[in-house]
Amino acid sequence: MATRADVKSPLHATVTTTATDYWNDSCSLEELTYAIEHGATGATSNPTIVGEVLQKEMELWRERIHELIADNPHATEDDIAWLLIEEMAVRASQLLLGKGRLSIQTSPKLYRDTDRLIDQGLRFASLAPNMQVKVPATRAGIAAIEELTTQGVTVNATVCFTVPQALAVGAAVERGIERRGSSHGMTPVCTLMVGRLDDWLEIAAAKEGTLLTPGVVNWAGIACVKRAYPIYKERGYRTRLLAAAYRNHLHWSQLIGGDIVLTIPYKWQRLFNASDIAVKPRFDDAVPEQALDELRAKVHDFVRAYEPDGMAVDEFDDYGATRRTLRGFIASYQDLVATIRDFMLPDPDR
Repeated sequence: MATRADVKSPLHATVTTTATDYWNDSCSLEELTYAIEHGATGATSNPTIVGEVLQKEMELWRERIHELIADNPHATEDDIAWLLIEEMAVRASQLLLGKGRLSIQTSPKLYRDTDRLIDQGLRFASLAPNMQVKVPATRAGIAAIEELTTQGVTVNATVCFTVPQALAVGAAVERGIERRGSSHGMTPVCTLMVGRLDDWLEIAAAKEGTLLTPGVVNWAGIACVKRAYPIYKERGYRTRLLAAAYRNHLHWSQLIGGDIVLTIPYKWQRLFNASDIAVKPRFDDAVPEQALDELRAKVHDFVRAYEPDGMAVDEFDDYGATRRTLRGFIASYQDLVATIRDFMLPDPDR
């Protein structure tokens, strides 16, 4: 039950007075509990998040990691890492039963392998009744999204930054639903990582020696969400857009009112709830024309991200934000495996 303070919080007001929902951008039980109290109806995880949760809540997991190692004498450090990832997801999903879903991400190392993405996605979907499977919007991932949807799995497209990727995801889900013959019980979403797109475009502009007006790049991800949204509605896509990867309050305040989901990190939830920013629908407000004009004129990768035909599916894997994010996710996964290694093979020199 919401407390008096919860009802007054900006995030609670967002979900109770507009069509916008929000999720917790973490599988941390402590952070998810706070988010649910403030109106959250879902949560998500990825290798970076799982590693961060483990570092914050190590005392909650230390004994369990030792048990997993003892109970699985032939398991590799990778095997134990995935057992831990799955268990974290299942525990978090239990807090969301009757409220929403927990998104668990397929291995970032499988971004080129449709069949293995499907196999892992099917396993993840079987872990809990409210599990949602995150699949990258890469060339192989788009095919996996269609097949998983056909098999009744609720998907969450991730490693997605652009309008062309979002449209490819929406179309793949529709093909899967048509093949299945029903969308009953399925609530697919397509994540647009707005902050990660902003990050990449700032880097791309700097690499090209292009000077941008301060603050202009902060509108790029927002512009892509607002561009994809009416196309989704026009085409009747049953996938719901989701905005993630927060960098500033515009990634919340400018998207309030849309029939979308906002996946917000705990730090930003706290900041938003402590702010005096008015909670009012702004989703239909236009992106400043000056910002759009400058991004179109100066940053080619913004044009590729913003225009519906800016990229073909075969180009998704080589887009800068895609490569940068996959490298980060893979590195975070390897860091998690290294943590498990320290449990299995403690460093004798320490």
